Amino acid sequence: MDLKLAGNNALITGGSKGIGRAIAEALAAEGCNIAICARNQKGVDSAVESLKAKGVKVFGQAVDVGNGEQLKAWVNAAADALGGIDCLVSNVSGGNAQGEAGWRANFEHDVLGSVRLVESALPYLEKSSNASIVMISSTAALEKFIGAGAYNAMKGAMIQYAGALAQDLGPKGIRVNSICPGPIFIEGGSWDQIKQHMTPFYEQTVGQIPLGRLGSAEEVAAQVTLLASPLGAFTTGANLVIDGGFTKRIQF
Repeated sequence: MDLKLAGNNALITGGSKGIGRAIAEALAAEGCNIAICARNQKGVDSAVESLKAKGVKVFGQAVDVGNGEQLKAWVNAAADALGGIDCLVSNVSGGNAQGEAGWRANFEHDVLGSVRLVESALPYLEKSSNASIVMISSTAALEKFIGAGAYNAMKGAMIQYAGALAQDLGPKGIRVNSICPGPIFIEGGSWDQIKQHMTPFYEQTVGQIPLGRLGSAEEVAAQVTLLASPLGAFTTGANLVIDGGFTKRIQF
């Protein structure tokens, strides 16, 4: 299926590995020019080389998304390098740090990072004929998962922000959606570590998923790519759950 994305310009935060990298690879495979950022320059450089092999323009920088000035500078530099912005994917998270420091980290990266990303990119998105914003949240925002903590709460805030933003930006032709991945297995990632070091909890989690397995980053990336494409042109304000049935609420 031709998703009609060739020549579009996509920016992905946290695009050097994991879900962000899979999103970048999927969009590049559809002909999108790609800009990524992540904290580790070596990881960014490696991802840039891989993405360039798909025959698209690629721009990458080491950026701390929690730093507003760095983030804004990256957005402007990326837009200049690619020739504009059509698709914006907010993917970075402050992680699962505990205590007040954890709350601050998640607020700065998940919430404020998304807000600053959107505000910086808005002048470019307004010029696009296929403007789309996708925010990566989590099923931890939908139901209680482990303990009451910053990660869950801030991912919930992202869904609300995305939904309200869809109403505000719709008249400008900018679509905004969020995605809630459930447990996603990535080699070397958090669920890989849980499988190795917290095996009973890992097995218990898999047992709660009707499809009997964890998801993959590529499965999340496929849905992001569809939402970002002109084929998703009438979808905005949606929150798409990709979890194999892990959450038990009825989705409506």
